Amino acid sequence: MHVASAPKKRKNKYGAKKSGGYASTKEHKRANELKLMQRAGLITNLREQVKYVLIPTQRDAAGNLLEKECSYYADFVYDKDGQLVVEDTKGMRTPEYRLKRKLMLYVHGISIVEK
Repeated sequence: MHVASAPKKRKNKYGAKKSGGYASTKEHKRANELKLMQRAGLITNLREQVKYVLIPTQRDAAGNLLEKECSYYADFVYDKDGQLVVEDTKGMRTPEYRLKRKLMLYVHGISIVEK
């Protein structure tokens, strides 16, 4: 008799382990640090997973979809000393991330702070 085994959990390609609802333990730790900083009044308006459209959806004259939008999701966005900070917690800087980082600067004029 063959007993079906439970489906195997997929490992993250870069070895990151999910923690506390975050993509990695590093991101979880940074979220906790930022929450403490906000409570202490060092930063304000902390937000997570903020979407920035880098290239909008492309459609032809009839409205048919040609290409979906390309977006970047910032891990954390907050205000510090009157400045907007867009922060990403990176363990591995993939080619896709490096391209999106460049597009963030070009399209939105925002330099991503990497932690």
